[in-house]
Amino acid sequence: MTEKDPRDGLVDHLPALRAFALSLTRNSATADDMVQDTVVKAWTNIEKFKPGTNMRAWLFTILRNTYYSRRRKMNREVADVDGVFTASLSVKPDHDGRMQLNDFKKAFETLPDEQREALILVGASGFSYEEAAGMCGVAVGTIKSRANRGRSKLAELLELGKEGPVELTDQATMAVVAGAGNGLQ
Repeated sequence: MTEKDPRDGLVDHLPALRAFALSLTRNSATADDMVQDTVVKAWTNIEKFKPGTNMRAWLFTILRNTYYSRRRKMNREVADVDGVFTASLSVKPDHDGRMQLNDFKKAFETLPDEQREALILVGASGFSYEEAAGMCGVAVGTIKSRANRGRSKLAELLELGKEGPVELTDQATMAVVAGAGNGLQ
């Protein structure tokens, strides 16, 4: 008796992979590219998958690693062929909000990957703790803990006192993920 080829199950996970990629990137074209890269990597490395284990978790891990690799690469590269980036460097009247957003981005990037992921899924993308836990293959309490620790660390890094709006963290997270220029105003 031969075992079922794990490649046959890849297609079943495409909708969940796309939803997770979209929640991370907030860009459908980039999300589609990430899902495609994930499937190609899984297909070419299928011998590394252990039959009987969780295919969805394995695919989500590949997708998450692909996302973080792209982010690290994007942080090192600046493509400014048309001068659009250079033009955006000028100070505009709303520069205070941009400075706050830059401060948030820096603080957000210092969080551990698991905490950033939890805040993206729960805070920025609006998934429930249960949905986020399912996507990441962890317990609901783990996602709650990661999100709470992430929010607390952001509040500490941004020096938000008791009178400061701590809920601002989720709005700022959404602005960062969506690439918006405002969100902390």
